[in-house]
Amino acid sequence: MVFGESDPPKDLMPAKPKSKPCFRRVLLKVSGEVLMGNQGFGLDLPTVEAVAEEIAEVHKTGVELCLVIGGGNIFRGLAGAAKGMERGAADYMGMLATVMNALAMQNALERLGVDTRVQSAIRMDTVCEPYIRRRAQRHLEKGRVVIFAAGTGNPYFTTDTAAALRAAEMGCDALLKGTSVDGVYTADPKKDPKATRYARLSYHDVLSQDLKFMDASAISLMRENGVPIVVFSIRERGALSKVLCGEGVFTVVGDQEK
Repeated sequence: MVFGESDPPKDLMPAKPKSKPCFRRVLLKVSGEVLMGNQGFGLDLPTVEAVAEEIAEVHKTGVELCLVIGGGNIFRGLAGAAKGMERGAADYMGMLATVMNALAMQNALERLGVDTRVQSAIRMDTVCEPYIRRRAQRHLEKGRVVIFAAGTGNPYFTTDTAAALRAAEMGCDALLKGTSVDGVYTADPKKDPKATRYARLSYHDVLSQDLKFMDASAISLMRENGVPIVVFSIRERGALSKVLCGEGVFTVVGDQEK
Protein backbone atom coordinates (compact mmCIF):
# COMPACT_ATOMS: atom_id res chain seq x y z
CA MET A 1 0.00 0.00 0.00
CA VAL A 2 1.33 3.44 -0.92
CA PHE A 3 0.95 6.43 1.38
CA GLY A 4 1.28 10.06 0.34
CA GLU A 5 3.26 12.81 2.01
CA SER A 6 0.17 13.91 3.93
CA ASP A 7 0.03 10.63 5.87
CA PRO A 8 2.63 10.88 8.68
CA PRO A 9 3.54 7.48 10.17
CA LYS A 10 2.48 8.45 13.69
CA ASP A 11 1.91 4.88 14.86
CA LEU A 12 5.60 4.07 14.44
CA MET A 13 6.98 7.26 15.99
CA PRO A 14 6.82 7.77 19.77
CA ALA A 15 4.11 10.21 20.81
CA LYS A 16 5.91 13.33 22.06
CA PRO A 17 5.04 17.03 22.19
CA LYS A 18 5.68 18.83 18.94
CA SER A 19 9.28 20.01 18.43
CA LYS A 20 10.61 17.72 21.18
CA PRO A 21 12.96 14.88 20.20
CA CYS A 22 11.16 11.55 19.94
CA PHE A 23 14.24 9.49 20.77
CA ARG A 24 16.83 9.35 23.53
CA ARG A 25 19.61 7.67 21.52
CA VAL A 26 19.87 7.21 17.74
CA LEU A 27 22.36 6.03 15.16
CA LEU A 28 22.65 8.17 12.04
CA LYS A 29 23.83 6.37 8.90
CA VAL A 30 25.12 8.83 6.29
CA SER A 31 25.90 7.59 2.79
CA GLY A 32 29.36 8.46 1.53
CA GLU A 33 27.87 9.86 -1.66
CA VAL A 34 26.20 12.64 0.33
CA LEU A 35 29.62 13.97 1.34
CA MET A 36 30.61 14.42 -2.32
CA GLY A 37 28.22 17.35 -2.63
CA ASN A 38 28.01 18.18 -6.33
CA GLN A 39 31.41 16.66 -7.04
CA GLY A 40 31.87 13.32 -8.74
CA PHE A 41 34.35 11.98 -6.22
CA GLY A 42 35.89 12.57 -2.79
CA LEU A 43 34.97 15.00 -0.03
CA ASP A 44 33.27 18.33 -0.53
CA LEU A 45 34.28 20.18 2.65
CA PRO A 46 31.37 22.66 2.64
CA THR A 47 28.99 19.68 2.47
CA VAL A 48 30.81 17.91 5.32
CA GLU A 49 30.55 21.11 7.37
CA ALA A 50 26.83 21.45 6.58
CA VAL A 51 26.13 17.89 7.75
CA ALA A 52 28.23 18.53 10.86
CA GLU A 53 26.16 21.62 11.63
CA GLU A 54 22.98 19.51 11.41
CA ILE A 55 24.46 17.00 13.84
CA ALA A 56 25.64 19.75 16.19
CA GLU A 57 22.12 21.19 16.34
CA VAL A 58 20.72 17.81 17.34
CA HIS A 59 23.52 17.31 19.87
CA LYS A 60 22.46 20.52 21.63
CA THR A 61 19.04 19.00 22.35
CA GLY A 62 20.62 16.27 24.48
CA VAL A 63 19.96 13.39 22.08
CA GLU A 64 22.72 10.78 22.32
CA LEU A 65 24.02 10.40 18.79
CA CYS A 66 26.33 7.94 17.07
CA LEU A 67 27.21 7.76 13.37
CA VAL A 68 28.21 5.35 10.65
CA ILE A 69 29.43 6.94 7.41
CA GLY A 70 29.72 5.03 4.15
CA GLY A 71 32.77 5.19 1.92
CA GLY A 72 31.21 5.24 -1.55
CA ASN A 73 32.48 8.74 -2.26
CA ILE A 74 36.05 7.40 -2.14
CA PHE A 75 35.92 3.66 -2.85
CA ARG A 76 33.12 1.10 -3.03
CA GLY A 77 34.25 -2.46 -2.41
CA LEU A 78 31.49 -4.14 -4.40
CA ALA A 79 32.22 -1.95 -7.42
CA GLY A 80 35.92 -2.76 -7.17
CA ALA A 81 35.14 -6.47 -7.04
CA ALA A 82 32.92 -6.13 -10.10
CA LYS A 83 35.89 -4.74 -12.01
CA GLY A 84 38.04 -7.76 -11.23
CA MET A 85 39.48 -7.12 -7.77
CA GLU A 86 39.34 -9.87 -5.16
CA ARG A 87 36.26 -9.13 -3.08
CA GLY A 88 37.96 -9.30 0.30
CA ALA A 89 40.72 -6.86 -0.69
CA ALA A 90 38.19 -4.50 -2.29
CA ASP A 91 36.02 -4.50 0.83
CA TYR A 92 38.97 -3.72 3.08
CA MET A 93 39.80 -0.75 0.85
CA GLY A 94 36.21 0.40 1.25
CA MET A 95 36.54 0.13 5.03
CA LEU A 96 39.61 2.39 4.95
CA ALA A 97 37.57 4.91 2.97
CA THR A 98 35.01 5.03 5.79
CA VAL A 99 37.80 5.84 8.26
CA MET A 100 38.83 8.81 6.11
CA ASN A 101 35.24 10.07 6.08
CA ALA A 102 34.90 9.54 9.84
CA LEU A 103 38.04 11.58 10.55
CA ALA A 104 36.80 14.37 8.27
CA MET A 105 33.46 14.45 10.10
CA GLN A 106 35.19 14.37 13.49
CA ASN A 107 37.27 17.37 12.50
CA ALA A 108 34.20 19.29 11.33
CA LEU A 109 32.24 18.47 14.51
CA GLU A 110 35.04 19.41 16.86
CA ARG A 111 35.47 22.74 15.09
CA LEU A 112 31.84 23.34 16.11
CA GLY A 113 32.64 22.45 19.71
CA VAL A 114 31.12 18.94 19.66
CA ASP A 115 33.23 16.41 21.58
CA THR A 116 33.64 13.46 19.20
CA ARG A 117 35.30 10.05 19.18
CA VAL A 118 36.05 7.81 16.20
CA GLN A 119 36.11 4.07 16.85
CA SER A 120 37.37 1.74 14.14
CA ALA A 121 36.52 -1.95 13.76
CA ILE A 122 40.05 -2.32 12.29
CA ARG A 123 42.69 -1.30 14.80
CA MET A 124 44.66 1.82 13.84
CA ASP A 125 45.52 3.24 17.25
CA THR A 126 47.55 6.18 15.96
CA VAL A 127 44.49 7.83 14.39
CA CYS A 128 41.44 6.59 16.34
CA GLU A 129 40.20 4.30 19.08
CA PRO A 130 39.51 0.60 18.53
CA TYR A 131 35.85 -0.34 18.68
CA ILE A 132 34.97 -1.35 22.24
CA ARG A 133 31.24 -1.57 22.90
CA ARG A 134 31.22 -0.53 26.55
CA ARG A 135 33.63 2.33 25.92
CA ALA A 136 31.41 3.57 23.10
CA GLN A 137 28.37 3.43 25.38
CA ARG A 138 30.26 5.41 28.01
CA HIS A 139 31.18 8.07 25.46
CA LEU A 140 27.50 8.44 24.55
CA GLU A 141 26.51 8.70 28.21
CA LYS A 142 29.06 11.52 28.61
CA GLY A 143 27.47 13.44 25.75
CA ARG A 144 30.05 12.67 23.08
CA VAL A 145 29.22 11.87 19.47
CA VAL A 146 30.70 8.51 18.49
CA ILE A 147 31.54 7.73 14.85
CA PHE A 148 31.90 4.03 14.05
CA ALA A 149 34.33 3.44 11.18
CA ALA A 150 35.62 0.49 9.12
CA GLY A 151 32.25 -1.23 8.94
CA THR A 152 32.07 -4.48 10.87
CA GLY A 153 35.78 -5.10 10.29
CA ASN A 154 34.93 -7.99 7.98
CA PRO A 155 34.61 -8.23 4.18
CA TYR A 156 31.30 -9.12 2.53
CA PHE A 157 29.37 -6.82 4.88
CA THR A 158 28.27 -3.31 3.93
CA THR A 159 28.14 -0.19 6.07
CA ASP A 160 24.33 -0.60 6.19
CA THR A 161 24.84 -3.87 8.05
CA ALA A 162 27.48 -2.22 10.24
CA ALA A 163 25.04 0.57 11.08
CA ALA A 164 22.33 -1.92 12.03
CA LEU A 165 24.78 -3.92 14.14
CA ARG A 166 26.04 -0.85 16.02
CA ALA A 167 22.50 0.47 16.51
CA ALA A 168 21.56 -2.83 18.14
CA GLU A 169 24.73 -2.95 20.26
CA MET A 170 24.30 0.63 21.48
CA GLY A 171 20.64 0.10 22.37
CA CYS A 172 19.51 2.84 19.98
CA ASP A 173 15.85 3.80 19.78
CA ALA A 174 16.04 4.22 16.00
CA LEU A 175 18.36 3.98 13.01
CA LEU A 176 18.20 7.12 10.87
CA LYS A 177 19.39 6.67 7.28
CA GLY A 178 20.34 10.02 5.76
CA THR A 179 20.43 9.83 1.97
CA SER A 180 19.97 12.02 -1.10
CA VAL A 181 16.22 11.32 -1.30
CA ASP A 182 13.48 12.02 1.22
CA GLY A 183 12.34 8.45 1.84
CA VAL A 184 11.68 5.08 0.22
CA TYR A 185 9.93 5.16 -3.16
CA THR A 186 8.18 2.63 -5.36
CA ALA A 187 10.96 3.24 -7.90
CA ASP A 188 14.04 5.43 -8.23
CA PRO A 189 12.56 8.98 -8.15
CA LYS A 190 15.59 10.27 -10.06
CA LYS A 191 14.70 8.01 -12.99
CA ASP A 192 10.94 7.59 -12.68
CA PRO A 193 8.91 10.81 -12.21
CA LYS A 194 5.85 8.70 -11.34
CA ALA A 195 7.57 7.08 -8.34
CA THR A 196 5.57 7.44 -5.12
CA ARG A 197 7.00 7.78 -1.65
CA TYR A 198 5.96 5.40 1.11
CA ALA A 199 5.16 7.01 4.45
CA ARG A 200 5.48 3.70 6.29
CA LEU A 201 6.52 0.14 5.57
CA SER A 202 6.85 -3.00 7.65
CA TYR A 203 10.12 -4.91 7.69
CA HIS A 204 8.30 -7.69 5.86
CA ASP A 205 7.16 -5.27 3.12
CA VAL A 206 10.73 -4.17 2.49
CA LEU A 207 12.07 -7.72 2.29
CA SER A 208 9.20 -9.19 0.27
CA GLN A 209 9.17 -6.31 -2.24
CA ASP A 210 12.97 -6.35 -2.43
CA LEU A 211 13.19 -2.59 -1.85
CA LYS A 212 16.92 -1.99 -2.07
CA PHE A 213 17.37 1.16 -0.01
CA MET A 214 19.21 -0.96 2.59
CA ASP A 215 20.71 -4.44 2.70
CA ALA A 216 18.40 -7.31 3.61
CA SER A 217 20.78 -8.37 6.39
CA ALA A 218 20.49 -4.90 7.96
CA ILE A 219 16.67 -4.96 7.69
CA SER A 220 16.53 -8.40 9.30
CA LEU A 221 18.79 -7.32 12.16
CA MET A 222 16.62 -4.30 12.88
CA ARG A 223 13.48 -6.43 12.76
CA GLU A 224 14.96 -8.93 15.23
CA ASN A 225 15.80 -6.11 17.65
CA GLY A 226 12.64 -4.05 17.08
CA VAL A 227 14.53 -0.93 16.00
CA PRO A 228 12.65 1.31 13.52
CA ILE A 229 14.47 2.67 10.47
CA VAL A 230 13.77 6.24 9.40
CA VAL A 231 14.83 7.19 5.85
CA PHE A 232 15.09 10.89 4.99
CA SER A 233 17.09 13.36 2.92
CA ILE A 234 20.01 14.74 4.89
CA ARG A 235 20.66 17.20 2.06
CA GLU A 236 17.63 19.23 3.16
CA ARG A 237 18.62 21.88 5.69
CA GLY A 238 17.12 21.15 9.11
CA ALA A 239 15.76 17.75 8.06
CA LEU A 240 17.60 15.82 10.78
CA SER A 241 16.15 17.94 13.59
CA LYS A 242 12.66 17.71 12.08
CA VAL A 243 12.83 13.93 11.72
CA LEU A 244 13.88 13.52 15.33
CA CYS A 245 10.77 15.46 16.32
CA GLY A 246 8.52 13.36 14.08
CA GLU A 247 8.12 16.20 11.59
CA GLY A 248 9.09 16.75 7.97
CA VAL A 249 9.15 14.21 5.14
CA PHE A 250 10.48 10.70 5.67
CA THR A 251 9.67 6.99 5.51
CA VAL A 252 9.49 4.83 8.63
CA VAL A 253 10.20 1.11 8.46
CA GLY A 254 9.05 -0.95 11.44
CA ASP A 255 6.31 -3.06 12.92
CA GLN A 256 3.18 -1.08 13.76
CA GLU A 257 2.04 -1.02 17.33
CA LYS A 258 -0.66 -3.55 18.11
